[in-house]
Amino acid sequence: MSQPSTFWWQRYGTLAQMAQATVALLGFVAILFQITEIRNSNRATGARQAYLGYTELGFRNPKFSEPDYEAIKASGKDALVQYESFVSYFLYACEEAMAAFPDQREWVASCDYDLKQHLQFLCEKNSAEPTYLTTYSTATQQWLSRSFKNASLAPPECKPAKT
Repeated sequence: MSQPSTFWWQRYGTLAQMAQATVALLGFVAILFQITEIRNSNRATGARQAYLGYTELGFRNPKFSEPDYEAIKASGKDALVQYESFVSYFLYACEEAMAAFPDQREWVASCDYDLKQHLQFLCEKNSAEPTYLTTYSTATQQWLSRSFKNASLAPPECKPAKT
């Protein structure tokens, strides 16, 4: 008695079994895609909230959002600590925004615009405490280094170039 001929694909199961495995694989890929989208959406939402928090903080503290750094230093330690916290919040908000929206140049432009006000403080802080900027991501550290260079700020003077 001869064996019935089998097709090559029958060695891997019936057509229904292969279809079921394909659907399961597509479902798994869809779940992975959905998880990635949820993660990206959450990161974007968090970045927007952090930046809105910074904006609100700037609205409530205009002396820090457009600072007279020499006057802040002369005001004493409390004012300087508050200003440092303000700048830290700003850097965190920008770090989150630039990480969440890497292809949207407007976030970098917005952060660059606000950063100019704080470069002298950051230069002096980095000069006095070199580990301060290491608390931020490598991308943020590189962004600040480029900004210092573009503004011609370097320790120990950290004075902006006269224009």
